[in-house]
Amino acid sequence: MRTLNPLRCVSRLADSFEERGVYVPGIDGGPVQPWREFGWAIVGWIFTIGLFVLFFALAT
Repeated sequence: MRTLNPLRCVSRLADSFEERGVYVPGIDGGPVQPWREFGWAIVGWIFTIGLFVLFFALAT
């Protein structure tokens, strides 16, 4: 039986953000693409907000 692995789900979500952008050699001076550059930071922020909401939902 497969179990739900939260770390694998978070990793897959971060990878999906990073796959949206494609590195093109020679175009390093272009604008920053936040979905590609900061995928892990975005996933961490979403995860932290979710834990914050869950904590206060269970505390009441």
